[in-house]
Amino acid sequence: MNVTISNTALPSADESAIARESSHSLAVVLDNRSETQQFDFKTDKGARRSVTLPTSALKLLVEMLAEIGKGNAVSIIPIHAELTTQEAANLLNVSRPYLVQLLEKGEIPFRKVNTHRRVLYQDVVSYRQRTDEARRKALDELSAQAQELDMGY
Repeated sequence: MNVTISNTALPSADESAIARESSHSLAVVLDNRSETQQFDFKTDKGARRSVTLPTSALKLLVEMLAEIGKGNAVSIIPIHAELTTQEAANLLNVSRPYLVQLLEKGEIPFRKVNTHRRVLYQDVVSYRQRTDEARRKALDELSAQAQELDMGY
């Protein structure tokens, strides 16, 4: 299943302001320990609709609105989703050829569908976490070394 909900366009100033206000309003509801939350909406024709949402989905919605409120575009990708090499490269902020090299070296697992490579979203996230952790460790070692050598940092 390859489901990606994406809006790559940046929100307008009005959309950001509405999202900011909405995220604050909905965050208040999250204090409730209930597993679901019920909302009543009024359609453009005046009819009322009632919607029940799982609290976990509401938390995700609040996070999305907060990001939109900051002027950021938001994408939602299911953890089990398969990505194309271009989608995976975009997620890692690297070029597609570089990502293909990572795949061929075995850094990130993939499978082939005919001639096309497919990568699990979770595998891309795991790779990013491993590389971020390695970077942090290297920086910690460098700063400790700079302290030992009294380099003034």
